[in-house]
Amino acid sequence: MKGLSKSRYTTFCQCPKALWLKVHNPLTVDPALQARFEAGNEVGDLAMGLFGDFVDVTVPGVDGRLNLAAMIERTKEEMARGTNNICEASFAKDNNYCAVDILRRNGDGWDIYEVKSSTSSAGEEATNPDKFVKYAVDIAYQRWLLEQCGVKVTGTYLVTLNRDYVRQGDLDIQQLFNILDLKDLVNNEYLKVPAQVAQAQQVLQQQGEPARQIGDHCSTPYGCAYWNYCAQQQGLPSDNRPTVFDLYRLRSAKKLDFFNAGKITFEDIRSEVLSDIQRMQVDCTLNDTEYINKSGIEDFLSGLSYPLYFLDFETMQPPVPLFDNSKPYQQITFQYSLHYIEHEGDPLLHKEFLAPSDGTDPRRALAETLCNNIPSNACTLAYNDPFEKGRIRELAALYPDLSAHLMNIHDHIQDLLVPFKSGFYYVPAMGGSFSIKSVLPALFPNDPELDYHELKDVQNGGDAMTIFPQLAKMTDSQEVQRLRNSLLAYCHLDTLAMVKVWEKLREVVK
Repeated sequence: MKGLSKSRYTTFCQCPKALWLKVHNPLTVDPALQARFEAGNEVGDLAMGLFGDFVDVTVPGVDGRLNLAAMIERTKEEMARGTNNICEASFAKDNNYCAVDILRRNGDGWDIYEVKSSTSSAGEEATNPDKFVKYAVDIAYQRWLLEQCGVKVTGTYLVTLNRDYVRQGDLDIQQLFNILDLKDLVNNEYLKVPAQVAQAQQVLQQQGEPARQIGDHCSTPYGCAYWNYCAQQQGLPSDNRPTVFDLYRLRSAKKLDFFNAGKITFEDIRSEVLSDIQRMQVDCTLNDTEYINKSGIEDFLSGLSYPLYFLDFETMQPPVPLFDNSKPYQQITFQYSLHYIEHEGDPLLHKEFLAPSDGTDPRRALAETLCNNIPSNACTLAYNDPFEKGRIRELAALYPDLSAHLMNIHDHIQDLLVPFKSGFYYVPAMGGSFSIKSVLPALFPNDPELDYHELKDVQNGGDAMTIFPQLAKMTDSQEVQRLRNSLLAYCHLDTLAMVKVWEKLREVVK
């Protein structure tokens, strides 16, 4: 179908070229994005019950797609029948289509409720209206199309998850959701709809791909899946040569300024004004040399002591809180890996925790095991320690009886990222990124034991976050065990990687 839906309309408003590509050159949806879609569907299904009884007019088609014609007909029937709440209420006219998440009768008119899996606080539309403009664009299109179909629209609302809701007992959907009145924002966007619909329809029908220079619109309000495609059309190297977009901590606007001025590769910006770390990055890359600040590394290493622990957490972020004392999208720690060395010259040892796959709250057992595995006053290394420290503070607040020990662990954590983000050690293969996924292969190229791509099922934190909550719904015990083994292998490599990086730091200063 080359008609205009509400998602295609919002894509057009961000970038006409993205709309054309979305229709004529669709991309495969990656598993992480698919997981977000499914999470959004879960939120939408819960929101259907906000106003009591409802009728969902969704009609699946035989090909797996929706039967739009049947949904439109069912919507007419329910509106005529006097149904008060119609979910996925569908309308079409002149090759424009939309499905309203919740259409609620209001006197002789109807209110539109658009459901999003994002979060808000009550009344935030008044205090931070800019945040909701992107949703007003979507709702304005729906209002316009419904009015084109002869429907009187009396209200336009956004339904989001309430970021301040803390689950206690059964899920309370009245507290779980915020309803925000976007009348003023929608009114403003509504005026633009007729012209933009006409332009979007022209883009859908044209044979050639529209031209568009990359810019802020590539990431605002949403990141575009076609960024690499468009950037390569405009000069971004298709090989692995570093570019201005790889420069460490350079503002996005400055990167775009360089790019649009034709200064794309490191060779192009050799003479530009850069920060010390950026200059080091460019010089090392162009000269194929590494940079080592031995005194800086030695200062960092001198602050470490035995027993020395290497800690990494894995978490999930369910949009709908699963457990008591948790909020929407709260990080729920379900796993850790712990490598450690008791004394100088001792063998490397390992402990780990992975919560059961039965859907129960993993946090208490994890916190207790962590306290048993890391003694008081032990020096612990994390990579980008604000993440691990944040999870430990949450656990300490949740379990007062464990708080003293947990906060002792917290207070003795040091960050293995420091030598790299401080510019003490750089090799060109890091590519301007100091994440463990970039540093490890740069320091240990061609080592299969340290290659995340050799892992099965779980190769990054996003995979772990997606897979673990799915285990509770699986019935094949062998499949569950296989995936648990994959989770353990991934987290194990995260801390083994830290050990190897620490050893490398020690090696280069000797």
